[in-house]
Amino acid sequence: MQTTPIPSSPSVLRVLRVDSSARVDGSITRQLGDRLIEGMLQRQPGLTVTRRDVAQGLPFVDAAWVNANFTDTAARSEPQRQALAGSDALVAEVMNADVWVIGAPIYNFGVPASLKAWIDQIARARLTFRYAEQGPQGLLSGKKVYILTATGGTEVGSDIDFATPWLKFVLGFLGVTDIEVIAADRGMMRGDAAREHAASRIDQMLTRDWPALVAA
Repeated sequence: MQTTPIPSSPSVLRVLRVDSSARVDGSITRQLGDRLIEGMLQRQPGLTVTRRDVAQGLPFVDAAWVNANFTDTAARSEPQRQALAGSDALVAEVMNADVWVIGAPIYNFGVPASLKAWIDQIARARLTFRYAEQGPQGLLSGKKVYILTATGGTEVGSDIDFATPWLKFVLGFLGVTDIEVIAADRGMMRGDAAREHAASRIDQMLTRDWPALVAA
C-alpha cells in the first residue's frame, strides 16, 4: 500500500469527514469517526475538520447535471452553473482536504445510496479525473483516506462485500490510492466485540501514522 506522508504543519493539515449512516444515535461508523477525529485532534490540535453529512440528503445526478457537466466551463449558462453548484462545493471540499475520513456502513451488501450520490457528485471529468492517451487518470493524488465501515452480517473483504472493494476502486480511479479500511463487521454475531476491535485498530493506526505530529 502506498503511504502518503501526513503534513507536519498544523496550519496546513485539513481533514474532511464524510458520514453516511442513516442513524445518528447508535451509529457505529459515527462513533468510530468521533474516535478517529478526536485522536487526530489530540495529536494535531491545529488541524481543521470539515464535516459533510451526506445522510441528510444529496441530489442525484440528472439530465440537467450531465448536460451542464459536459458543457465547456466558459460556455455554461447560468442554469447550468446552478445545476453544478452543489457538486462544485463538494469537489472543492475533497480537493482541499489532505485526509478523508469516510463513514460507510454496509447496507444490503453495498454502500448507502447517499454515499453513492456523493461519489457521483465528486467524480467530475476534467476536475477529479481525466481521460488521457494512456487511459483514465485520477487528479486527486496525495490524499490519505480512512474508510470506517460497520455491518450486521457481512464480512468485510468477503465475496459478499460489494461496498469496500467498490469504494477503493472508485477512489483509486480518482487518484486516491492510500486507503485504509477499518471494519466493525458482523455485529449481529460478534456484538460489542466488533466495535471494540475496530476501536482498537483506530488506536493502533493513530500510534503508527501520527506519532510525529506530537512534536510538530
